[in-house]
Formats: sequence, structure tokens, C-alpha cells
Amino acid sequence: MTGSTEHPLGEEHLAGCLALSHAANWNQNEADWRLMLEIGRGWGVSLQGKLIASTLVLPFGSFAWISMVLVLPAQRRKGYATRLLRVALAELARQNLTPVLDATPAGREVYRLEGFRDTWSFKRYALPKGVRTLLPEKGPDPFFPWTDVLRLDRAAFGASRERLLRDLARRLPNAALAFEKGYVLGREGREALQLGPLVASDEDTAIALLSQALQAVDAPLYVDVVDHAPKLRAWLEERGFEFQRPFTRMVHGADRAPGDEKLVYLVAGPELG
Repeated sequence: MTGSTEHPLGEEHLAGCLALSHAANWNQNEADWRLMLEIGRGWGVSLQGKLIASTLVLPFGSFAWISMVLVLPAQRRKGYATRLLRVALAELARQNLTPVLDATPAGREVYRLEGFRDTWSFKRYALPKGVRTLLPEKGPDPFFPWTDVLRLDRAAFGASRERLLRDLARRLPNAALAFEKGYVLGREGREALQLGPLVASDEDTAIALLSQALQAVDAPLYVDVVDHAPKLRAWLEERGFEFQRPFTRMVHGADRAPGDEKLVYLVAGPELG
């Protein structure tokens, strides 16, 4: 770590943040980074003026999301990720906020050593560019009652994230759909569009919402599907979606993650919850 400098992340570091996402083959674009820095705060490590590592925290009520724990490939296994993670954990401890995150298989082992425990899991599925799904004819027009959406999302997620949801609705309005018992949003990404979060009272409602949303967007697409929804996963596989990688929701200093995972069918993405 000789010669490296730890510092807060700001707008002036956006180019370096995007380079970190690109090097990791992650999907975040500039709009994602701007949103996360506006909602929360971040720390970076720079070496000779170049950003080589990052970590963000996004506060939501009594907990905070730890996000974008990234290190450039040439600088990995030198302790930078653990260094910034511990900075984030110390800051959250001072604020009495419970740390929560979604981990890749490689990251999960690092987080377990720092005291995180597994709660529930989900899997990313991708629809490659050029693949067309077999979908039913368009159903009844959805509506988007924000009051109902925010109430349902608070129950599912465990806190209000209105600013985040309204940003997603603005970024991909064609996929901002809600029925009486659920809603779905999405966003554009660096590699693909991502649909999620999708919150619903039951799996059939989740499938109906996703069916509608898929008619409004084109591949390539990502969806992060919870493991407690086998019918939804089978439905996606029948329509050309391919398994990409698993994630584990983890929590630090608590027995379970906030919210009610049974209402969640697609997460917003591991960086957003």
C-alpha cells in the first residue's frame, strides 16, 4: 500500500469509478454512480493519481447498503478492499446503522471473515442481445400509484427508498409498471438494461408484471431473481434467459436482513438492494 492515498469519493472521481466497473465487467453506468454518490457516500484509494479501489455506503433508515467494493485487477489481493470495507464498517458503527450487502461468491468469503452472515440468495439471469422472448399479448394497462408502491416497497425492503425508486422510474419509464399487488422498475446499464426491483404479493403477480415489462424493452437484459421463486425462474428460462451468477444477501451484527424477502422477486441489483 506504499504511496496509496485514501480519500472520499466525489464527482471528480466518476471517470475512475466507471473504469472500476468496466474492469470488473459490472453493469453500472455514470447515472448509477451519480445516484449512489448522491444517496450515500464513498471512499476510494488512489495510487499515483489513479483510482484503484472503491467502497460506497447507502443509508436507508436503520441500516445501510455497502456497495461497489471494487479493486482494479492489477491491484487485487493487496488488502485495498478490506481496508475500505473496514472504513465503511467503522463509519456505520458510529452511526448505529446495520450493514447489509449482496455478495458475489468471491466477495462472500471476504465478508464472512469480517463478520457478515448469510441470509437469503438470488441469481442473475441474462437475455442475450438478439434473443426475442415468447410473450403473451399485451394485458390490461397498468397504473403507477406511488403511495401504494412506496408502502409495498417499504414492507419488502425494510425502509423507504423513495428517491431511488423515483430515479429508476425516470430513467426507464416504459418499464415502470404497477398493478394492485405489485410493481416493477428498471434502468439502463453499461452492458445491458436491468429490470428490478420487482416487488409483489405473490409469484403469479410477479410473472404478470415482468411479462408486461418485457414487452417494453429490448435485450440485452439482466434480471436478479430470488431463489424462493422457482416458477418465475423456470418462466424466464423458457423465454431464453440464461443463468449467469449467484449472489448472497449478507448482514453484519444482526440475525436477518431487513424487510420481507418473500415480497421480493427481482432485486434492484447487488449495488442497490
